[in-house]
Amino acid sequence: MQINLVGDTDAILTGLQLLSDELNIQLHDQGFPIAVTQREGPIHISNKSGKGEIFFQEKIHFYRAIGLWLEHYNKQGEFQLTEHPQFRTSGVMLDASRNAVLKVAEVKGLLRQMAMMGLNVVMLYTEDTYEVPDYPYFGYMRGRYTEEELKACDEYADTLGIEMIPCIQTLGHLAMALKWGYAEEIRDTPDILLAGEQKTYQFIESMIKAASKPFRSNRIHIGMDEAFQLGLGRYLDLNGYKNRFEIMNQHLNSVVSITESHGLKPMIWSDMYFRLGSKFGEYYDENLDIPKEAIDSIPKDIQLVYWDYYHEEEEFYQTYFQKHKELGKDTVFAGGAWTWNGISPNYGRAFATTEAALTACKKEGIQEVFTTLWGDNGAETPLTTAQPVMQLFAEHTYRETVDNKQLADRFHFCTGSHLDDFLVLNQLDETPGVMKHNLKSSNASKFLLWQDVLIGLFDENIRDLNMNAHYKQLVPQLKDASERNPKASLLFGFYGQLANVLSVKAEMGLQLKNAYDQKDKDLVGSHLKEIEELRKQVGILRRKHREVWFSLYKPFGWEVIDLRYGGLAARMETAEVRIGQWLEDKIDSIEELEEKRLLYDGPMGIPEGSLGNHFYHRIATAGNMI
Repeated sequence: MQINLVGDTDAILTGLQLLSDELNIQLHDQGFPIAVTQREGPIHISNKSGKGEIFFQEKIHFYRAIGLWLEHYNKQGEFQLTEHPQFRTSGVMLDASRNAVLKVAEVKGLLRQMAMMGLNVVMLYTEDTYEVPDYPYFGYMRGRYTEEELKACDEYADTLGIEMIPCIQTLGHLAMALKWGYAEEIRDTPDILLAGEQKTYQFIESMIKAASKPFRSNRIHIGMDEAFQLGLGRYLDLNGYKNRFEIMNQHLNSVVSITESHGLKPMIWSDMYFRLGSKFGEYYDENLDIPKEAIDSIPKDIQLVYWDYYHEEEEFYQTYFQKHKELGKDTVFAGGAWTWNGISPNYGRAFATTEAALTACKKEGIQEVFTTLWGDNGAETPLTTAQPVMQLFAEHTYRETVDNKQLADRFHFCTGSHLDDFLVLNQLDETPGVMKHNLKSSNASKFLLWQDVLIGLFDENIRDLNMNAHYKQLVPQLKDASERNPKASLLFGFYGQLANVLSVKAEMGLQLKNAYDQKDKDLVGSHLKEIEELRKQVGILRRKHREVWFSLYKPFGWEVIDLRYGGLAARMETAEVRIGQWLEDKIDSIEELEEKRLLYDGPMGIPEGSLGNHFYHRIATAGNMI
């Protein structure tokens, strides 16, 4: 469509050019006239008597508004619509520290989608995946971003009205950075910095300088979460036992003094203060007691980021917002897209927690929110699966309530894909035996893919659940989704093949052991042929997964997933050999199949409504991976 914008256009034309392909528009003097007015107040769009109007306040509001205008114009011709922004900032945090480092071109593509959605803040979570010139081993062979790459992303974001904020760690979560020899004198535990050590703060200053230099924003997220063993490693050897509130606050004050010296305004995850005030070390302990002296010693101008993607009750979030307000700090809320559940997304839990949390945010007057796109345990789930949750955040950002049809319509306009097709991916883990919406984060698609066909650690968990049939009925649905969603065809092709593999592999261990226990060699032989074919299908799955990865991410990190697929294929080949030897009477028994199957009862047990949720090293073997 050709459009002719008149009025307050100076600030938005360059960004609009970046969005022209996605919006399918051309700017032309003879195009459809749209009057553009920048002023304080809500977004307002209209079309009447052959003339369009857009009123907006912030640059990001215009990019959402032009998309809304085009969407409504194509549907109904004449219209008017007003939206009231509910938050000052709303956006996403992209995890670039769990092996998957998004390519710069893909960061830019995500920024374009965010602009059309109306999201105006983005953080790249980089534990060690950015260059620190003083420490060449920092992020070595991890796909780290260069200063030039980050600067290019920031320039692009700024053009679209999006603030890009560096997001790093300055206490814990630094295992990848601290594993090298240079870190010996600044390491408390394998993943926590040594508080109180002068060389530690030299290191932190180098990190802060490098992380903040490429960005316009004077804000920086300095982490500080989940340092569970703070003061209990080398620090304990050097200093004896010290009050951990004091260690935390002294360290935080030292880091904040560094940020202030560089003109930066810091924010931190809030959980360590809550954990240290809980008798059980829990973040979400409603009976916690944070000493007043600890509260008073928290640096004055720091923002606290309350992260919570676990509760479906609006009241819980309201209670915790009040607890944060008692600390006397400006609170930012971080929800979650549940891209880290396993190899597939958990939309059921993401939608339920987001709905409750953002409704509470509005009632409590929280002004800054973002959703986290973590990639725990190797980033097996492609980041693009977060798009539905990003859209949900965006719609909550501009409306008091969100209905499903409006969400689906906006999703289709902003991404070119169909929301209902994406939501089918939830069924990869919302299987028989799992509660509605998978609120306990069962991840069957992960443990059934990676578990060993001979050892079958999770076989008993799925007994009598007809899992093969469940996955088989997903295969045609995902094939159709791939055809209906050309922009996401690689993604649906990968998940379609995953469902195809699991339609055979899910119950292979149960079937194999049952045939073996009956000493039915004909039946065992038929399963052997299935395993031989299954190994070929796993190879196809690996190639489809690899194609998705290399379309999104830098190559570093894929080697971890390659090793998992390679290990799976090698174990299947060994199973073929072992079964063949037994069938040919070369061995008297298959010891792995002699063992009685037990429920997989992990460290947290098996929550009601779940089949279990586990990381790779606990799925592939009952032994030690190290």
